[in-house]
Amino acid sequence: MESILHDEKLKELEEKANEIREDIIATLVEAGSGHSAGPLGMADIFTAFYFHILNHKPSEPNWPDRDRLILSNGHICPVRYVAMAHAGYFKREELKTLRKLNSRLQGHPHRTALPGVETTSGPLGSGISQSVGIALGARLDNKKYRVYCAMSDGEHDAGNTWEGIMLAGKYKLSNLTAVIDRNNIQIDGYTEDIMPLEPLRAKYESFNWHVIDVDGHNIREFVDAVYEAKAIYEKPTAIIAHTIPGKGVGFMENDYRWHGKPPNKEEAKAALSELRKLGGRIRSEHE
Repeated sequence: MESILHDEKLKELEEKANEIREDIIATLVEAGSGHSAGPLGMADIFTAFYFHILNHKPSEPNWPDRDRLILSNGHICPVRYVAMAHAGYFKREELKTLRKLNSRLQGHPHRTALPGVETTSGPLGSGISQSVGIALGARLDNKKYRVYCAMSDGEHDAGNTWEGIMLAGKYKLSNLTAVIDRNNIQIDGYTEDIMPLEPLRAKYESFNWHVIDVDGHNIREFVDAVYEAKAIYEKPTAIIAHTIPGKGVGFMENDYRWHGKPPNKEEAKAALSELRKLGGRIRSEHE
């Protein structure tokens, strides 16, 4: 498929993703709690969503015809909050309130607390069923918006995940795209040690899903996959995004121990230094 993403826009997205990673680190160290690995790993994908893919209006977060982005693995909400702030849903200064008393930026997203957040999440495995309901509602109302569900690989341990997957296949919900963060870790270790998921692609296909494997850090490849999903009319699509947990920060990458903890001040300083150097390399590669 020919890419619809021009080189100049790709450069902007790659630079934005790195800025988002920097703000994730700054937000987490200010909060003193939260998850590091997943948000850093999904920064490229959330950048692609908020700055290229989604049909949305940050100034009108409840616009009826907006695309719906459901965050099932709510613990990676720092990446969503930071992307939303950069997109203009609220001022970036508010990121400093993450996980603080009376903050709109709770440790797991709360639907009524922050405009632009579609669902309350926390209990893993619920997001795909919520997304199926929203996609069915769009069909019943003859609406053209699309529904995207960001999921973790670890939450596939939950049985209700598969109930939603089966129902989406049954009703051929072509307006639904699941994006699976296949980073191979969960809070207690590596997914294939705790509860093996493979063959993950074959499982989705057996439930009548169209499946695309992508490098979750290749924005062009991910965007192409999303537009391929739009061309599939007879079934839902699952994009298995292979990501590196802690992407961009060497001492966090592929270490499951960073799944559920924030950096301290010294670790944050080292992480930000590394990300700023990475940002310089990104800019020079496109010059």
